[in-house]
Amino acid sequence: MIIDKQTLNHYESRYRAKLINSLAGMKQAVLVGTQSTDGQPNLTVFNSLIHIGANPPLWGIICRPDTVKRDTLDNILETGQYTLNYVQTGDFEKVHQTSAKYDQSVSEFEACGFTALYQADFHAPFVAEAPVKVAMKLEQKIDISINNTILIIGSIEQIELDESLISADGFVFLDQANLLACSGLDAYYEAHLIGRLSYATTDKWPTKLV
Repeated sequence: MIIDKQTLNHYESRYRAKLINSLAGMKQAVLVGTQSTDGQPNLTVFNSLIHIGANPPLWGIICRPDTVKRDTLDNILETGQYTLNYVQTGDFEKVHQTSAKYDQSVSEFEACGFTALYQADFHAPFVAEAPVKVAMKLEQKIDISINNTILIIGSIEQIELDESLISADGFVFLDQANLLACSGLDAYYEAHLIGRLSYATTDKWPTKLV
């Protein structure tokens, strides 16, 4: 089957969105925690976490066009702080429910069964149940003119996770925490490690590290 650009453009919009989104493959399911300047918490799932660089440590997330009110985006831009939370596979229904369009006055933490956790000197709430919690500081907002989406780039301020997940060389075995992965807008997965390989060079075939 070959789907050319003309065919894609003629697909019904929701069908096309599901096709292109899910075709990008499995990614980390991330709950983004924010809080408004007047103290209203917000929580929603993102599937667009991007590694930008390690020195300085920068990650990005893609936000939909701000043609309608986006509480998460507004809170990030107004406060400069947000959290990224990885949760376990058993919570996939609660994670999915955070994508519902709740009124701004409703806390998705409470509505979806998660616990908001606050730390001193950090405005945005974490998900208490998350085995991996990352505090982020807004560094740059990039408007993508081709489709009016927004790339939010943040620097990592703090990472909280069980040290048993980190190997001697710094690799993090996320699969050992039974963390949730996702694809598209409504599919959720368990991730299992197949193996780690040595650095690839032209003079020899890689060897298994794990």
